[in-house]
Amino acid sequence: MILLFDVGNTTVGIATSHDGKIGKTFKLNTNLKKTADEYFLDIKQLISAETITDVIISSVVPRLTIVLTELSEKFFSVEPLVIQPKTKTGIKIITDNPKEVGADIICAAAGVLNKEKPSLIIDLGTATKYIYTKNNAIKGVIITPGIKISIKALVGNTALLPEIDIETPKKVLGTNTIECMQSGVTYGVAVQVDGLIDLIKKEVNEDFDVIITGGLAKKIIPLLTHKVIVDNDIIFKGLINIYEKNMR
Repeated sequence: MILLFDVGNTTVGIATSHDGKIGKTFKLNTNLKKTADEYFLDIKQLISAETITDVIISSVVPRLTIVLTELSEKFFSVEPLVIQPKTKTGIKIITDNPKEVGADIICAAAGVLNKEKPSLIIDLGTATKYIYTKNNAIKGVIITPGIKISIKALVGNTALLPEIDIETPKKVLGTNTIECMQSGVTYGVAVQVDGLIDLIKKEVNEDFDVIITGGLAKKIIPLLTHKVIVDNDIIFKGLINIYEKNMR
């Protein structure tokens, strides 16, 4: 059994894989203060540690990359495969500086490896990422502040605006402070997504699939005008594809 880690700034996604298929998936809060021992105790409650034969890590948090590497070596007796510039991914990175492209972006692109039709992958995470792929290559990316970041910035920089839950109000035009803010971070993001899809279509001048992933996708998808595909396991699929290219 392979243990897969998708380490983000807000959460650590965890999945198991056997014979190329994704098994159980879990999420833990990203905690920079936790040790390898503490993370192992969390993981041990979710999966059978004795079944783990290998580990692969995609991480945008260097501190946790170190912690999870230690965890893998100490408790599973394996050296993990960590996604980094020298890793075989099957993905061409057509950017000005390929080394600065995050592991999460590469893994998302690897999740549609060998797909004939171009894809726009929209990851509604801590940051919202729009990743355009074609012929196993990352052709371009857009990064915007994520929904939760936007709320924190709004609340943190204003004296009177409260913390809010991310819910979709019944009307676009709010009549109280909370609904006004909720409208901005739901309808506002949906319009951004629709608008950027239109701009990308105009720029690339070709048809493509739109794939949405991320914990907040279910809040935004009902508000979109474009047809989209939901795939919350796309990064795990990418990790499996990369693992198969680097099997030792």
